[in-house]
Amino acid sequence: MPLHSHRRPIANTGIEVSPIGLGTVKLGRNQGVKYPTGFELPDDRQALNLIAQARDLGINLIDTAPAYGISEARLGTLLKGQRNDWIICSKVGEEFENAESSFDFSPEHTRFSVERSLKRLNTDVIDMVLVHSDGNDLHIINHCGTLDTLAELKQQGLIRCFGMSTKTIEGGLLAAEKSDCVMVTYNLNHLDEQPVLDYCAQHNKGALIKKALASGHIAIEDGEDPVQKSMNFLFAHPGVSSAIIGTINPNHLSDNIIKAEQALK
Repeated sequence: MPLHSHRRPIANTGIEVSPIGLGTVKLGRNQGVKYPTGFELPDDRQALNLIAQARDLGINLIDTAPAYGISEARLGTLLKGQRNDWIICSKVGEEFENAESSFDFSPEHTRFSVERSLKRLNTDVIDMVLVHSDGNDLHIINHCGTLDTLAELKQQGLIRCFGMSTKTIEGGLLAAEKSDCVMVTYNLNHLDEQPVLDYCAQHNKGALIKKALASGHIAIEDGEDPVQKSMNFLFAHPGVSSAIIGTINPNHLSDNIIKAEQALK
């Protein structure tokens, strides 16, 4: 079955996402990224073609962040005239300047960041906003007020749904409890955060997957196709809402979709 017939709800927000989302770090930044090989940022024509291809293949979720260099600002231009075709997910908390990350989870910076993202993305509402954790998940949730601020912004209609991109099991569980969705690392090489997906499945929370293909590092010894095996693994878990795949290679994109559809049969 085609991808667009498998859309999955994010909690009770009314948002439904395709099982594969398009990650856009590679549209905005090629410094300080953990991929096996270096790459040039695609030009606007290449980026437009990639976005059109993703949409034609049934993808409706596009993932960006202030920490992805110029990704948000580029999407503000690239998505002109097709805003209604996309669920946009962005982040707060991490900044990336002069090839270095810094973090600010304060309520003031959270509000500033969302308002800046709205301008960059050229939209009046962001569908999903996640806290971009630095790894201190519980501290951020319990002491920084970041999720509370996002809840207020949701009430004010500036965002439709919120959550956290976490790095610990405890943080993922608490974030899922206190918000609409989480983003966790889950792949054939990293199973630790499965309890968070179990919780999301049981409590009707959204769960996005980062590093679904281990940032291109998945390798399998027994001659099986690593991408197909990864897709089968991911979509076997009922808690997975969408796997974010960041590629700028059109052939990889279509191959990923074919294999996702195969796994979803």
